[in-house]
Amino acid sequence: MPVSEKKAKKITKHYLGWGEKIARLFPSLGLELEQIGYDFEARQWTSVALYSFLNYFSIMFSTIFIIAIAANVIFSMALLVSFLVGFAIAFASFTYITFYPKISISRNTRNVEKNLPHALHHLLIEVRSGMPLYNALISMSKGDYGALSKEFQKTVNEINTGKSEIESLEILARENNSIYFRRILWQIVNSMKSGADIGSTLKEIVDQTTAEQKADIKKYGTQLNSLALFYMIFVVIFPTLGIVFLLILGSFLGAVFNIQAIMMGILGFLVLIQFVFIGLIKGKRPVGV
Repeated sequence: MPVSEKKAKKITKHYLGWGEKIARLFPSLGLELEQIGYDFEARQWTSVALYSFLNYFSIMFSTIFIIAIAANVIFSMALLVSFLVGFAIAFASFTYITFYPKISISRNTRNVEKNLPHALHHLLIEVRSGMPLYNALISMSKGDYGALSKEFQKTVNEINTGKSEIESLEILARENNSIYFRRILWQIVNSMKSGADIGSTLKEIVDQTTAEQKADIKKYGTQLNSLALFYMIFVVIFPTLGIVFLLILGSFLGAVFNIQAIMMGILGFLVLIQFVFIGLIKGKRPVGV
């Protein structure tokens, strides 16, 4: 946001009408804000996004327009470029703020699931060694498991307020956004309610998690093979054949090509493809790998 949270709440009072109309387009925004712990209503948040849009648009439009006029750019062209660039940057700011709660939830979920296999091994060792579950949860909350340690810290805090271990784990299972983590918590809770051995339950969960992780890695390897094939086609074969084809065409037709411009275009295309493939590889990488 372009301003602090406290100031943003004061500013939103002037945009609540428009903010409420925009918030209707995002019915889950209120729940998402609650899940990430932000003290904002949905209409307040969209009002902040609207203010950000207007703020960045006015700044970028004015700045680019003044620079363009100073550089003796034609008035109509300066006006058009200033409007387009200002609108693009302002719209990007509006979109990012509006979808930030969803992005934050997704990032937190991934951070939780990333450390989950290692944390479960830790918990299994603690419980199998005879340590009470409460002490094992404290050990987990103090471990180096990132967002997952914070989640277990919430459970420890709930237990310290007088709630039972089962009730505290149920609260964590209801409030957490990771379906994978919630499923594991419910397995542990059901085991505790039925009086089964927690160690045996954890062992089954760890084995199941390990098997799923191996399957995900194999699937990821198969996807990498396909991506590598497309990478070779778009980065090696197409540019090479394209250059050869242009040279042959130029020699037959006697056309004169601007080689420097063509090479710069190909280089830009290759850079774009690199970023696309890096994003695909990161996006498809299994959690915990």
